[in-house]
Amino acid sequence: MIEIDRPQIEGSVAVGEGRRRMGFAEFGDPQGRAVFWLHGTPGARRQIPLEARRWAATNGVRLLGVDRPGVGSSTEYRYDNVVGFAADLRTVADNLGIDRFAVIGLSGGGPYTLGVAHALSDRVVAAAVLGGVAPTVGPDAISGGAMELGKRLSGTLEVAGAPIGRVLSSLMRVARPVADPAIAAFGMISHRADRQLLARPEFRAMFADDLLNGGKHRMEAPLSDIIVFARDWGFRLADITVPVRVWHGDSDWIIPHAHGEHVANRLPDAKFYTLPGDSHLSALNTATDILEELMTIWDEVAVE
Repeated sequence: MIEIDRPQIEGSVAVGEGRRRMGFAEFGDPQGRAVFWLHGTPGARRQIPLEARRWAATNGVRLLGVDRPGVGSSTEYRYDNVVGFAADLRTVADNLGIDRFAVIGLSGGGPYTLGVAHALSDRVVAAAVLGGVAPTVGPDAISGGAMELGKRLSGTLEVAGAPIGRVLSSLMRVARPVADPAIAAFGMISHRADRQLLARPEFRAMFADDLLNGGKHRMEAPLSDIIVFARDWGFRLADITVPVRVWHGDSDWIIPHAHGEHVANRLPDAKFYTLPGDSHLSALNTATDILEELMTIWDEVAVE
């Protein structure tokens, strides 16, 4: 497995009541335009493709990964709804001296990206969603995909999620020496496009590095995500005024392509991009395209 450079800066910020902590990792140009990258479910702050990190460094972008509660350096916590995450990200941005920023969300990071775009429209220049989870309840809801099962299990997870997560976390710690083979094995049962991506050493190394730095609550956090996704998100897609770009693979076997179209169609200022032949993880090949698109929007906003 190839070596991965450590983030330029890595730490945590006190957020919310009770001085909870939220972990972050910074890549790219420390003086550049800030872009927050919100990881998938499961995932953590280092779940950012190496190509995106290198592109950021050479194109004036300060690229930041953030741990959601219960992952990595972040304290365990469950939001009442998706939009609740925005207040914590505002605090992180304030503490890091960031006023304006863009935000990108992969898969389970998609709902939180939209929540941030809604709640922090005074600070978010543009947002991007890659293979994002769609609402499951309320007027914006759509059925199907992995969250159909998640919605059915959410009641059970409300009660038993924490102990289940602790058991899974213990198993993950035992499995640390076999992280790379486990990722390769996951690729073997995935869609062909995902399998091809995970066959690339740099992507497998990135996922393994992120996995092994996810912290002791690693498997409790994604269960909390499922619970929160199955609730009303606390906002309506039609109320998001920030420009949003949505990318989705037409062979996504986890979050259906139709879910990406559904979300984009309900956003007032959105463009939808189909990724032919791409599945859920293989869409990460688009990371630099997404950064370029967001910087183009930023340039346009700066001129206005």
